[in-house]
Amino acid sequence: MIRSELLQALAKDNPDLRAEEVEQVVDIFFDEITKRLAEGGRVELRGFGAFSTREREARTGRNPRTGETVQVPAKRVPYFKPGKEMRERLNPAS
Repeated sequence: MIRSELLQALAKDNPDLRAEEVEQVVDIFFDEITKRLAEGGRVELRGFGAFSTREREARTGRNPRTGETVQVPAKRVPYFKPGKEMRERLNPAS
C-alpha cells in the first residue's frame, strides 16, 4: 500500500472528514513517529508493533560502479519489530 491508497482508504472509512483533514491526520501521525525516533525514542503501537532505531558502526564499503573502497560513517537506522497480534495474523495456525 502506498500513501495515496492509505489516504483513499481512510477517506472512504471516514466520509465526515474532508480529504485535506485526512491528509493532515496522516502527516501528523508520520511526523510524530519520525520526531520521536530522531530524539532516540521508541514508538509502540499495541497489536501492530514497535518502531525504534539501531546503531550501525562505521565500516569500509565498495562503490559498486568503480570497485573503489569508501568509508561509510556510523549511523542510526530505523527498525520495526512486529507485535504478537501482527505475527499471528501473518502466520495463522494451520
